[in-house]
Amino acid sequence: MRYNNLGSTGLLVSELCLGTMTFGGEGPYAVMGDVSQDEANAQLRAALDAGVNFVDTANVYSQGRSEEITGLAVASAGIARDDVVVATKFFNPMGSGINQRGASRAHVFSAIDTSLKRLQLEHVDLYQIHSFDALTPIEETLRALDDVVRSGRVRYIGVSNWAAWQIATALGISDRHGLHRFVSVQAHYAAATRDIEREIVPMLDATGLGLLVWSPLSGGFLSGKMLRNLDADKDTRRGRIDFPPVNHDRAFAVIDAIRPIATAHGVSVARVALAWVLHQPTVTSVIIGAKRADQLLDNLAACDLSLTEEELAAISAAGALVEEYPGWMIRLQQERAGRKPRALQHKR
Repeated sequence: MRYNNLGSTGLLVSELCLGTMTFGGEGPYAVMGDVSQDEANAQLRAALDAGVNFVDTANVYSQGRSEEITGLAVASAGIARDDVVVATKFFNPMGSGINQRGASRAHVFSAIDTSLKRLQLEHVDLYQIHSFDALTPIEETLRALDDVVRSGRVRYIGVSNWAAWQIATALGISDRHGLHRFVSVQAHYAAATRDIEREIVPMLDATGLGLLVWSPLSGGFLSGKMLRNLDADKDTRRGRIDFPPVNHDRAFAVIDAIRPIATAHGVSVARVALAWVLHQPTVTSVIIGAKRADQLLDNLAACDLSLTEEELAAISAAGALVEEYPGWMIRLQQERAGRKPRALQHKR
């Protein structure tokens, strides 16, 4: 297991993070998994034994039940609080009230207090906005988060599912007013779903924010178990909820590229797909979630799989994005002007 700085901070997090969206199995999240307390305890123990020191949850997962299970699992693990980095998120509706959602100052304060109570913790290490709030001024949210950090209830703040321009705007506001700034971005990234490479990854490289990856297997699509006749997969998690969206033709092309590599290494398709994400230089930590113990162990083993440059290139070519404006124009003009960008080196 390798450890990376969380963005530009001195906090070190494992390259794999235990995700808890499968914990609880209540409400709309039941389709993601229904991991019980005992199973969650075992998952956390297995992750810790593998060197994972990072756990990610959210208040909306099973309407708070995931946070409760996560908190009890951390408490039962018998480790020092400083030995585990706990992250949670807020934004989504947590009740029928019109103000029980969003990123207003009022909701920030109530959401963190309720999350801490469910987690049975005095602070969370990373507090993340789960989505962009079009109704609340960014400055209001940032000032509220700054107050929460200063109160000691939160160590660092991050953001999830924002556009690059929104994140850059927030960083500018924080710098201008001397507020605590985001240290990380949690975003969807997978070998077959690489939209963040257009704007978000360059922004991360320029600002020093860390990248936390959710759904690195594209909601199970890249497990290698999906059939081209998707009607045959109705009983799978992906068959019941087609999320996150993925271009099926591109995803199957990626699977076709991965399969011989997996066979050559004697590992699963899923493990190779995870290893590809881990090899990307901008990635800080990859969030893995599992319904079963065997799935978790296979995912944990991805950090020990080293892929060659040729293998990485084959997977990348299969999932390559089509160039869009202004990307292709910037590239052409950079080439014409002889402005070759600094090459990023792989972490491995």
